[in-house]
Amino acid sequence: MTPAPIAVALDAPDLETAARWASLVTPHVSTLKVGLELYLRYGPDVIASVQGASGVKVFLDLKLHDIPNTVAGATRAVARLRPAILTVHATGGPAMIQAAVEAAPHTEIAAVTVLTSLSAADLAAIGIEGSPEDAVRRLSVMSVEAGAKALVCSPHEVAGVRAAVGPGITLITPGVRPAGADSQDQARVATPEQALADGADLLVIGRPITGSADPGATAASIAASLRRS
Repeated sequence: MTPAPIAVALDAPDLETAARWASLVTPHVSTLKVGLELYLRYGPDVIASVQGASGVKVFLDLKLHDIPNTVAGATRAVARLRPAILTVHATGGPAMIQAAVEAAPHTEIAAVTVLTSLSAADLAAIGIEGSPEDAVRRLSVMSVEAGAKALVCSPHEVAGVRAAVGPGITLITPGVRPAGADSQDQARVATPEQALADGADLLVIGRPITGSADPGATAASIAASLRRS
């Protein structure tokens, strides 16, 4: 059975917990997402620890954001780990995105547009004009023109982004919550079924799976619901 297009966010307090979650969910999902907390605490070894012998894809979510030369160096440093996906912040600009793309030709560089925790009021407070949808669309088009092969946006913007960038770009959507789940600190959310229907390629799901009593069973249940839809 083909694993579901889900990246499980392994936001664990320690490496042992992350590896346990990974072993439980990998039969059911295509990707494991390693974020800042785990990577900064345990370094490059975390990739092998969660991947094990499964061969599951690893999504390294470091959200690099600095001058182009620094981002190029950081990207080269992690590219040797062969992550399937590496994130950079779109607001770093086209030269920075291009530098990351050129530094890791075998990794899909994903530009993070607007964090799913940000509302319209938050954007206004930091000086970004317009609605989240407008900001995401502008950043998406710019990022693709700079060479990004993937984009990270909330489920609320995915249909508009797909229309703007076409079919060849991987759209990754955090802020995905199964029906009835708590939205927690995410401001712009949708169900897995709706996100896929709107054009998402990879759904990032963390706490609804890892915070459940049985992460493996929960991942299997969500994967089954996606196949039915």
